[in-house]
Amino acid sequence: MKRDFRVVVVTRKTPLDHLVARHGTVGQADFFLRGQGLEIAGFEAVARAQRVAVAASLSHFGAEVRRVHIDRDELDRFVFHPDDVILAVGQDGLVANVAKYLDGQPVVGINPDPRRYDGVLCSLSAGHAAGAVHFALSGEPANATYARQMRTLAEARRGDGLLIRALNEVFIGHKTHQSAVYTLAVGGASERQSSSGVIVSTGTGCTGWGRSIATQRGLADLPAIDEPSLAWFVREPFPSVSTGCNMNFGRIGPGESLRLGSEMGTGGTAFGDGIEADNLDLPSGQSVEVTVCRRRLALVGAPVRRPARTR
Repeated sequence: MKRDFRVVVVTRKTPLDHLVARHGTVGQADFFLRGQGLEIAGFEAVARAQRVAVAASLSHFGAEVRRVHIDRDELDRFVFHPDDVILAVGQDGLVANVAKYLDGQPVVGINPDPRRYDGVLCSLSAGHAAGAVHFALSGEPANATYARQMRTLAEARRGDGLLIRALNEVFIGHKTHQSAVYTLAVGGASERQSSSGVIVSTGTGCTGWGRSIATQRGLADLPAIDEPSLAWFVREPFPSVSTGCNMNFGRIGPGESLRLGSEMGTGGTAFGDGIEADNLDLPSGQSVEVTVCRRRLALVGAPVRRPARTR
């Protein structure tokens, strides 16, 4: 096991943090909320749970262990080291936020408040933080407490080489609610379409937004969380004299790609995991290609209880 490592704690601003940033003080935030018929106690409880979880997560590491605490908003400017171990303390989406900036560094997901958060990706309590970090660095096989999951990422690369990555899904479409017009090509087939956009989902994403779409359409052929495969969905394709809707769902595996050529004026965009600010502009004439990313997320958490297969 590596002895020289750095623990990077990643959190996101709580609703109380945003209220104080807007109103100046906790007292002023309380006054505002009471004017809306709300109480500040719930907001304080969420913030307190996060502070306690961070403190408890770090309390079992010795003074010799290097550590740093950053906010989600700093991720695009933070330089991760090869020997980092990341503690994502918060909602499950925080793991997706950090995953795209890593190259093999393990992530330990800590759930600060199981009463509020599902804990699908952040599945461990703060008391498990030190044990999970040492497990991540040990190379030991899974046990009853910890497991290492290698999660697939999607990669979207523009024609000029600029790219984004996503743990859940890549959205490609128009920046506004107007129709996205483009040519979609997968394998040897292509079609000009007008739709509400295209979503390319990983197996992790197929437990979230991808699952919602698949459930609504009655689709069952979705990738597993650790499968190097992506599922793609076209949202509400519109049939017309110049656009079709025959290509609306499929899978792409290693070495395969989905390619989209934009006809969206200056409004085309592609972004990952709901972070619209970290995007690729897709003006008319620009193209984007989505593939299975060579990088994978090393997520450490509780063992996944896979459902038994039925005959």
